[in-house]
Amino acid sequence: MTRTRVLITGASSGLGMGLAHEFASRGATLALCARRTDRLDRLAEDLVASNPQTRVVTRTLDVNDHGAVFTTFNDLSTELGGLDRVVVNAGIGKGEALGTGGFEDNLATLETNLVAGLAQIEAAMAIFREQQEGHLVVMSSVSAFRGLRRAMTTYAASKAGLAMLAEGLRAELVNGRAGDIKVSTIYPGYIQTELNENVDAPFMVDAATGCRALAKAIEKEPDSAVVPAWPWAPIGAAMRHLPLPIVNKLT
Repeated sequence: MTRTRVLITGASSGLGMGLAHEFASRGATLALCARRTDRLDRLAEDLVASNPQTRVVTRTLDVNDHGAVFTTFNDLSTELGGLDRVVVNAGIGKGEALGTGGFEDNLATLETNLVAGLAQIEAAMAIFREQQEGHLVVMSSVSAFRGLRRAMTTYAASKAGLAMLAEGLRAELVNGRAGDIKVSTIYPGYIQTELNENVDAPFMVDAATGCRALAKAIEKEPDSAVVPAWPWAPIGAAMRHLPLPIVNKLT
């Protein structure tokens, strides 16, 4: 790894935990953040036991506490002597069909996935601008490619908004005026995690396979990547253009 100091939010479960294992196996120094301290502590113990060369520091963080996001990111950067990569991963999957009484769940999804995502991007970019280098990784979703129905409507919108924040940053940084800062938007397909363990979705892959593919894609520092590429890259391309009734069947 060329970028060895990696901060991951939402690291206590799901894709964040899987990425922590993948980057630890590559020799990274990890800064892991999540709300559930007990899980973070167990994860840190497991990572060091499996990868003795790996240093792991943890912080309790609710990304909806925006001030704490900035403080935590800055503290971790100071402790590690800088940050090479920040993975904006924390998110939730609540949601109800619009107009059916699920406003609070839909609001929570927007606040956690998009507004708190903005706070994490701002905090990371402030550090990278000062360093004149860094790699920002924004975890979106293939659901961001189209408006989706029912419980997925607000989730898809939140992930689409997150992707647009990242794209706007790339447009700003294209001439390298802020230094060697890269921004990658990652669009995971359906990867089995706690978030979707009760979802019967097509083309689902297991967490180990999905997180291995995610780490490999992130290491390449692309502008954007759909992961796993098969079958989600062609499905994602099709989703952008197919009529909504067909999109409904794919998702």
